[in-house]
Amino acid sequence: MLSSAGPTGLALLVLLKTGIMADNYLEKRYDECFGGGRTKVRRIGPTIDQLLLRSRSTRGYLKDYVVRRSELEQIAEVCTRIPSACNQQVLRLRLVTRDSGADRVLPLVRMGAALPELHLPLPGTEPEAFIVLCATVGETKLVDLDLGVAAQSMLLKAASMGLSGLIVGAFDKSALRAALQLPFDPLLVLAIGKGIEKIELVAASPDAPRAYYRRDGVHYVPKLQLPDLLV
Repeated sequence: MLSSAGPTGLALLVLLKTGIMADNYLEKRYDECFGGGRTKVRRIGPTIDQLLLRSRSTRGYLKDYVVRRSELEQIAEVCTRIPSACNQQVLRLRLVTRDSGADRVLPLVRMGAALPELHLPLPGTEPEAFIVLCATVGETKLVDLDLGVAAQSMLLKAASMGLSGLIVGAFDKSALRAALQLPFDPLLVLAIGKGIEKIELVAASPDAPRAYYRRDGVHYVPKLQLPDLLV
């Protein structure tokens, strides 16, 4: 048993047994060196639960923060490591910043369909960076699976970088393809920026409406709880 600890561990144990040093110093030192049989886990960065809470659908952004292309590239790079249905990897991305066509994208997308009276995004809070997702093949169930995985993964990456985003499915497909001169039809758009909205999750009842709403400047998102999801 002693030899498995190596020379340093053996010396520490000998000193410990002979009582040469007091105040539990050697016990603490041995535990620091060899863990006392316990596995120590050092957590680096936010947990997946923390990222999920940060990654809320955001429709208002800080105008003074300019999203750089390099940041969009960091977000898009997760698509080189995520699962793909049948490993087909047919998604293609167009990165759009303030300087590369964001003003052409914004008029073609619609946000906040459940709150039409607010005409979101509010003036001065519009997103100025986008990731447009296309596919090299026609849209199928497998392509839709890839779209969902890619969109969620990229938004989680954005959250880890202190950014927010929104998955936009309501947009003028043909006009967007023409505006950006895309080689394929756009299937989904991600808006990316530094979010300024206060968003809170609230428990939802299975038989109650689940549309998001706003009250006193706070955006509330009803969510079903685990017992309601299990069948």
